[in-house]
Amino acid sequence: MKYAYTLSVPYQEVDTTRRWRLYNLENALLQTAADVANGLGFGIRQLFPYGYTWILTRMDIEMRERPMHGDVVTIQTWIERNAHLLSTRNFRIYKGDSTDGGLIGRVSSVWAVLDLQSRQVVNAFDLPMFDGCVDGEPLVLPRQQRVMPLRDVEEAYRSRVTYSDMDYNGHCNSCKYLEHMLDVHRPAFLDNPVPFRLTVQYSREIREGDTYAVKYADTGDACQWQMLNASGETSASARLTNLNQIDYEMS
Repeated sequence: MKYAYTLSVPYQEVDTTRRWRLYNLENALLQTAADVANGLGFGIRQLFPYGYTWILTRMDIEMRERPMHGDVVTIQTWIERNAHLLSTRNFRIYKGDSTDGGLIGRVSSVWAVLDLQSRQVVNAFDLPMFDGCVDGEPLVLPRQQRVMPLRDVEEAYRSRVTYSDMDYNGHCNSCKYLEHMLDVHRPAFLDNPVPFRLTVQYSREIREGDTYAVKYADTGDACQWQMLNASGETSASARLTNLNQIDYEMS
């Protein structure tokens, strides 16, 4: 089962290049996933009575380009599998109001169900709401290596999680991690219309009032960030790579 949603990139979500900010692009993907899950009966609204919620653990985004203000895009999504406590949801992003052509992006995301009381991941996929929700099609996307911690790199920024960072799961919203990391440092190649690959990993939740620190390393055609909680543990990490330097083709 595949589902598609069409939208226009709003003025409020583009940067000075007039292209979609990465964390707003991520938010559109998460909203599409949420709308589908709620509509099919296994979204956050349906999980809350069990004391559960969805959390994102990893997202790999590969884009030919960042759409510009006013561009119409169609996001197609489906669940590849639910196994081993994790749900793999895939996306394709098309330029235009259909999935007939104009493929500009591919995305793989990994989700888990969180017990809101224990704050631990649980296996909820035997609940009746999940029956028949798996499409099974794998996404043709090169597997990305894990984003490893930055060694011998000093903190570039320290701040505190505030009200505007929070979501109703009681922790920092997924897109806010990426927003804060990009606010600390934006690689120069992001100002150009280049194909890119973005990997974001979520390791530990941070909550309102918690302090966090950000490290980054920029090699010119790739940038990596690491977000640390007050105990020095990795809360989130990301890697953004300019694909102009390789033989890039999307199919």
